[in-house]
Amino acid sequence: MNTFEEQNMQNRGVYWAVISLVAMSWGGRALGQMNQAGAAGSATNNVVAAGSATNGVAATGTNVTQLGQITVIGRLNQARSSILPDLGATAYTHTADQIEMQAQGEDAPFNQVILRSPGVAEDSAVNGDLHVRGEHANLQYRINDVLLPEGITGFGLELDPRFVQSMQLIDGSLPAEYGFRTAGVVDIQTKTGLENSGTVEMYGGSFDTFRPSVELGGTSGKWEYFFNGSYDHNDLGIENPTPSHDALHDTTDQEKMFGYLSYIIDDTSRVTFMSSASYSNFEVPNTPNLPAGTSGDGTTPWNFPGSGLPANFNSADLNEQQREQNYYGVVTYQKSEGDFNGQVSLLGRASGVHFRPDAIGDLYFNGVASDEEKDLYSGGLQADASYQLTENNTVRGGLQLLDEVVFADTATAVFPVDGNETPDGPQETLIDNHRLTGFFGGGYLQDEWKFLKQFTLNYGARFDVFDSSFDNEWQISPRVNLIYQPADATTFHAGYSRYFTPPPIEDVSGTDVALFNGTSNQSAVQTDGSVKAERSNYFDVGVSQKLGSDGQVGLDGYYKQAHNQLDDGLFGQTLILSAFNYLHGRVYGVEATGSYTHGGFNAYANLAYSEAEGEDWSSAQFLFNPTDLAYVQNHWIYLDHDQRVTGTAGVAYTWKEGDHYATRVYADAVYGSGLRTDSTTPTGENIPNGGSVGGYSSINVGVEQSIKLCKHSTLKARLDVVNVGDNIYELRSGTGVGVNAAQFGERLGFFGSVSCTF
Repeated sequence: MNTFEEQNMQNRGVYWAVISLVAMSWGGRALGQMNQAGAAGSATNNVVAAGSATNGVAATGTNVTQLGQITVIGRLNQARSSILPDLGATAYTHTADQIEMQAQGEDAPFNQVILRSPGVAEDSAVNGDLHVRGEHANLQYRINDVLLPEGITGFGLELDPRFVQSMQLIDGSLPAEYGFRTAGVVDIQTKTGLENSGTVEMYGGSFDTFRPSVELGGTSGKWEYFFNGSYDHNDLGIENPTPSHDALHDTTDQEKMFGYLSYIIDDTSRVTFMSSASYSNFEVPNTPNLPAGTSGDGTTPWNFPGSGLPANFNSADLNEQQREQNYYGVVTYQKSEGDFNGQVSLLGRASGVHFRPDAIGDLYFNGVASDEEKDLYSGGLQADASYQLTENNTVRGGLQLLDEVVFADTATAVFPVDGNETPDGPQETLIDNHRLTGFFGGGYLQDEWKFLKQFTLNYGARFDVFDSSFDNEWQISPRVNLIYQPADATTFHAGYSRYFTPPPIEDVSGTDVALFNGTSNQSAVQTDGSVKAERSNYFDVGVSQKLGSDGQVGLDGYYKQAHNQLDDGLFGQTLILSAFNYLHGRVYGVEATGSYTHGGFNAYANLAYSEAEGEDWSSAQFLFNPTDLAYVQNHWIYLDHDQRVTGTAGVAYTWKEGDHYATRVYADAVYGSGLRTDSTTPTGENIPNGGSVGGYSSINVGVEQSIKLCKHSTLKARLDVVNVGDNIYELRSGTGVGVNAAQFGERLGFFGSVSCTF
């Protein structure tokens, strides 16, 4: 073990010792609060929404029999929301009913639900990638206010909209409770307070789509439960690399499960359990009739005599595959009494991805065939609490701790090459296995101060530590947000946040660059700087205005200046991301949003403008070619996920005939000005990410009919038409930083579902 690893382990031991003491102290206080609870008297729990006044919620006694089961659940849910309010940040909400009014409803991939929020740009479906406000992924996901540990492939496809009661995308100047992943917070509240019931559904349609699902939920005594499971088969698992309607070699099979269980201890406390499992297989789609690959000198084909490769190989016959699996579990104890609200959670996660190449075809076209597998294991603790000191001051504090280990194993088939980059022997396999570790520790303290009737100031700070096998950093990050409400219908907000964003260790390359010297996988750049944490200053200002009782509009602007701007991309043939830094970064933009609801009519529209730029790749330089590396060292370039204009809009209407029939129709649309691609100057110089793929739009429509068969049974039928104009549009051209293949958006598709609630 080297000195850095020994120091790393010693630091981790110290951190966990401190963590244990803090956790025991916090837990002791919570238990003390519980033991002091009396049967008589009442208390006030504060539920605070962004930009609103403090509202009191009365709680009476500690005997669970005094309150109805649903009442206790609802009061504890309210108390929980007061622990982690989004004061001063920008929050956009999707309710379960609103999700039903969007394309494909609850059967849509989760990332497509988030895409209907302001300032969100679409990217590759294989990782559920989305870009919020010009950022790389950098999203954190929370369920019932508990942070979910990261997985290798993100949560964009792992989660299912079916268990969502409401979901918020929170971004802008985030309060101090939000750390590490700061581009946005996807905050999910699960379905709760259900009567004992269930739903079975069959969904299917174009692209050989077949998706049965089931959900169950209800209460029994002090227990509340919810379960959702689904299986999905289709022939469009990853975006088509060609403009054809049907992709070639693109079948996916996906299984998902989510479970929620809650036990009420008394009127003031409960314990909850959450677990999820998903398992997916993807075929990597092919582009037919590609030319054979050539060696580094551009003259010798990889199928040279003696290579062992066939004389001809059609790229339509490639058989690359990727397997992804994700599992997590969370146990949470919540206590809410008097002026105190708090909860503490233990969490664990296992995540894995395995890319399997075409052992012959990848060598034929690229001279390299990499079998790459990554497995991530993580465990941690989260504790958050709020306490109302005075009528005008509520103090909040907490900590998040996460320990991760990644096993990255690669077996790469290559050809030896001579000094002229010409292959000079049969293939050989090189083994490159690595173990990466990372500890994420963060604590915060903040105060919500309502110093005047119309003014609320939320101020505080975080202390964050990132200690890994490749980096060790920390930062103190002040946060301040001011909210001004000159009238009940008008809210102004302005904020500043200092952010500390460690790299996701599952995306950090463990490649031994020198191992591949003298082979067909040799990098033209030998520099491999360590990936660093991003440090940034973020400014946000905005206003929202209610229009009567039915409408609302908002406008928000932001600016971020970063050091060691994080980004990621796909390099080589695998679909596993690699992280790197720009020494300098800047992101800025503006968003406008509006919504209107009246009776059965609902409408929304979002429009955003964004620019994201970086200069000088300061880590993992071996991923790039020397020409681009030299250019970026002295030039600002657009980040590959920069999309100048993004827009979404939707309209829906629901007719109801008594309690027995309901008909809903909807239409929604997505617009993007296009992600980045390389461009060339008149003199032939390549400019990384200098152009864009061009604008695109997709319009979707649908109709849904529900019929109440009896008191506890409803039959629902739905038809969705995706991309009604059958527009052919590119998301990626195959060029640009970290882009390894072209990607076209989904073509015209017809989908239908039938479900029955019992």
